[in-house]
Amino acid sequence: MSRQDVLVRAGRLAAEGVPFVLATVVAVERPASARRGDRALVTADGALEGWIGGACSEPIVVREALAALAEGEPRLVRIAPPGRGGGASGRDVVCAESHCASEGVVEVLVEPQLPAPVLAVVGGSPAAETLARLAPEVGWRVEPSLVPDAAAVVVATMGHGDAEAVARALELGVGYVGLVASSRRAATVLEALRAQGVGEEALAEVRSPAGLDLGPATQPEIAVAVLAELVAWRNRGALRVPAPAPEVAIDPVCGMEVAVAASTESAEHDGHTYWFCCSGCRSRFEAEPARYSQIGT
Repeated sequence: MSRQDVLVRAGRLAAEGVPFVLATVVAVERPASARRGDRALVTADGALEGWIGGACSEPIVVREALAALAEGEPRLVRIAPPGRGGGASGRDVVCAESHCASEGVVEVLVEPQLPAPVLAVVGGSPAAETLARLAPEVGWRVEPSLVPDAAAVVVATMGHGDAEAVARALELGVGYVGLVASSRRAATVLEALRAQGVGEEALAEVRSPAGLDLGPATQPEIAVAVLAELVAWRNRGALRVPAPAPEVAIDPVCGMEVAVAASTESAEHDGHTYWFCCSGCRSRFEAEPARYSQIGT
């Protein structure tokens, strides 16, 4: 897969809302097989597509890519022989040892690409139409109805099924539930939900009037107020749900730390699963399992 093919593939995954990591070689100290500008992408199952330096670099990049995907933050990975790491690892820079025969040094920028959060805009009012048009400009993926993966929902139906839409959003546990309505209308909706058995804790999650207080406002201005509140809510970290760090294992043949993922080479022996950096290490293990089976367990 060429550099350009990687970008085309990345664009398709982004359009489909699939999380992935873009890995780009940004510096090289020869001898090394990678060149500056080489790139690959890593999917959530640990599969790598593209080229960032072959078997010595790939398992390290996959491991760090999955960790970056869990954190949602980019990192620079410096892959070097022992003694040439160039400093201690941190959150933004990771120094990893490679035992590759070439003894080159490669630096790879690892950038997680997370799908845009989903905003469900329910209703056909002018406020709803304006919000649906503006929200993509600040990084939201808009759906015209409530979907299970919605991070936020704004109900702007203006009396046409308000209570039903709000009840469904609360049932799904949507993080932000906004109701565009007058104070009197909002009180009526909440009372109806209370009569249906919706608890006070859940009702307290409903934001109404939705949006920042702009005073008397037109429908398009209400949409702007709601969008501003959504931006503030998102920037406070409301959407950041910590993901578990990827599990790692020790390759029993070469001693490298590798990610435990669907695409990682593995083998079974005496009821235990062993994980490997490449097919070569797996083959050596399978030829002499008794020699290596006590390592990496």
